[in-house]
Amino acid sequence: MLKIGLVSVSDRASSGVYQDQGIPALQDWLASALSNPFATETRLIADEQAVIEDTLRQLVDEEGCHLVLTTGGTGPAPRDVTPDATLAVADREMPGFGEQMRQISLRFVPTAILSRQLGVIRKSSLILNLPGQPKAIKETLEGLKNEQGESIVPGIFAAVPYCIDLLGGPYIETRPEVIKAFRPKSAQKPPSA
Repeated sequence: MLKIGLVSVSDRASSGVYQDQGIPALQDWLASALSNPFATETRLIADEQAVIEDTLRQLVDEEGCHLVLTTGGTGPAPRDVTPDATLAVADREMPGFGEQMRQISLRFVPTAILSRQLGVIRKSSLILNLPGQPKAIKETLEGLKNEQGESIVPGIFAAVPYCIDLLGGPYIETRPEVIKAFRPKSAQKPPSA
């Protein structure tokens, strides 16, 4: 079964100043987008590099997550260290994910160029640093669609299932009305019943 780690990085939410919105937004989106069963491991943590590194290692190395999605801590402020922690535990960087997230966000705000979102591989797991706001999380995962529901800017999740395939993980199926997973024809399986 697909196992997904969800990490919300926020000093204020982790200390109870306000309620975390990142993990619920990720859970809701995944429930709407994935057609196969999955399990999640969630963590709400402070924006401390050592804590983030330990959390990512635990989710990949001990919990066996195939995919880890983080939200928050990707800006240029001194306390925004999610990308730094992610790079510290990475075996390889996947720069296309960060590039595409910024392309999507630039459609809405010019400050998207300040984002340091990225994707990396640790062992056989994919780790993606997403934005912190629920609306931006949905946009970067799903992409942008026109009024007819056709994709005009692909979301990053379109590439996630095939990436997980290449890393030896489970076959992920998506609901095309939310996000259509892209795979070369040679890598496609018939839809499960």
